[in-house]
Formats: sequence, structure tokens, C-alpha cells
Amino acid sequence: MTATLQRRSFLGSLSLAMAGSYFSPWRSARANVWQPSLRLPDPAVRILDPAFKSSINTLSIVQRIATGFEWTEGPVWLGESNLLLFSDIRGNRIMKWDEATGETSVFRASSNFSNGNTVDRQGRLLTCECATRRITRTEADGRITVLVDGFGGKPFNSPNDIVCTTDGAIWFTDPTFGPNFSEGDLPPVQPARVYRIDPRTKKTTVVLDDVPGPNGLCFSPDEKTLYVVASRHAPHRQIWSYTVALESGAVSNQRVFLDCGEGTADGFRVDINGNLWCGWGSGEGADGVAIFNPQAKKIGHIDLPERCPNLCFGGVHRNQLFMATHTSIYRLTLATQGVPQVS
Repeated sequence: MTATLQRRSFLGSLSLAMAGSYFSPWRSARANVWQPSLRLPDPAVRILDPAFKSSINTLSIVQRIATGFEWTEGPVWLGESNLLLFSDIRGNRIMKWDEATGETSVFRASSNFSNGNTVDRQGRLLTCECATRRITRTEADGRITVLVDGFGGKPFNSPNDIVCTTDGAIWFTDPTFGPNFSEGDLPPVQPARVYRIDPRTKKTTVVLDDVPGPNGLCFSPDEKTLYVVASRHAPHRQIWSYTVALESGAVSNQRVFLDCGEGTADGFRVDINGNLWCGWGSGEGADGVAIFNPQAKKIGHIDLPERCPNLCFGGVHRNQLFMATHTSIYRLTLATQGVPQVS
């Protein structure tokens, strides 16, 4: 099937879904009636280990700053403009939230069903596009540059999550699944892999090809450890970790960092202390963000009324946690910081 026909099939499937009740499971009744806490400290922020207290601002509450979306993903902070960008996957658009005004608007319509986003070392937006199976960069003047759209003469499956290291290398996951409405219309053509784009040669290489369902990924603050969500591992989803030789991009010493049990880790990021802040979902009372220290001990949990697929740190001091859920974006001001994204 040609790329044009695939995209028509992709869009046609989405149109049929929107015409029926396909979206109803994704809308959270609890999210629709959500109210911020009237108490301090916010009971939604649960301290499970005393070490977590130093990360929490007890004068801050969880706020819902935007809502009304179909499936948000890939939040990323643009520091120069003080904007939060995020994908509204099922709405086929990238949205922006302006900290100065508190207003949300469309940053890019027809985003090719974008998923993960990050910024490179120059602060330019990097995006995983599902429908076009490619990685793009948005230039300062708004032009879109295609960085890579396949490997070994074949297109990617559905690029999912993406990070950029301090040397400028771009790492991204490409599982054999995409958003639910695209499964069957854009069949996988590659093994599930983690890829790296070399900052000097611009060559794309396979980093990992044995992770079952590679999903979210991130690095430790010193970039010596790579974490990858193995979302198709059975019987439980896991987070795997690797030792990284950053200059060459080689990884070794694969080990299980965390078995998620009945939980569902998705996108995640690390703070300056090496704690993993994981988008989490497994039903009422467990949805939100799970926080683990570098030894994989759960030290805290942020309760949200719906599953959290991804998150990021932002704000002038990188101490605001932005949490992307099914329908909404939530924010919590912390007493810790995320690792800097831009040099």
C-alpha cells in the first residue's frame, strides 16, 4: 500500500471512530468532575518514603490547566517562549499552553497524529509522527525538517517517544503498535526497536532490538544509564535499564530496573537526583504519577483522576511537573528540578 493510501486509510478509520462511540472509553467521568484540593498539603501527593519529602512543595496543589482533549501525550517545555507543547493524538494536533496567559491554543493542526515530543540542544522541537512514520524537527522559522523516515529501506512502524542527550544524539522508540485507531491500517514493517541518530554523521542506527514493546525512554542525570519501558513484557510491564557509552551510543548490561506489577508505566522523566517520575495507570486509586528512586524503590505517588501517559518538567526553574492524561493537562510545582534539556 502506498503512503498516500495508508494515510487515507488512517484518516478514514479515525473518521469512522469519531462518528460512533469509539472514543467513549477514553473519556474519564472522574476527570469531568475533578476539583483541586482545598487542603494543604494536597492529599493527592502521597509521600511513601521520607526521602520524597524534599521533592515536594507542601504549599502547592495539583492544578488542571487544560482539558477537553482526546488523548494527550508528549508534553515538552519550550524555555525561550515559556510555552508547554503537547500532542492531542486523536485530535491530530499539537497544542500549546501559555504560562503568561494560562490560555491553550493550537500550535499545529494536522500534526500527522504526533506522539512523543522533546527539544534538541538548540531548543528546537523534535516530534514523533505516527501517520507519516517519521521523526521531524521544527525550525526556528516554523519550517519542518524530516530527520529520518525509515531504516534499511523500510518505513518505521509508529515512532513513540524521543529524547536528546547532551551530545546532540537523538534517541527514539519505534514499537510495533501505534495509537489504537491506527492498528491494522498502518501495519508494522520493522521489528520493535530503539534507534539513535548520531549528532555528527546524522546516521541512524539500531540501539536495541530485543525490548518487547519499547515505549517511554529517558536517561539518568549523568547519562550513564538508559531506561526503557518494555510495555509488551509478560506477565507484567517492566522498565529495563542499560549502561551507556554515550560517545558511541553503545549500550550494555541489560537488567530489569522495575517490574510494574499491576501498574502501567508509560512515559517518564528523571529529576536532578535521579528519581524517575513515571506516567502511571492501572485503574482508580492508582492512576497518576509514580515516583521511584534510583534503586527502584517507590517513594511517592501523585493521584490523578485518569491515566497519565506522559509528563515533563518545565517552568523557569524546571520545578513544575506537567502531567498529560487522557483528556487533560495537570501541573504541580515541586521542590526539585528536572534535568536541563537545553545547553
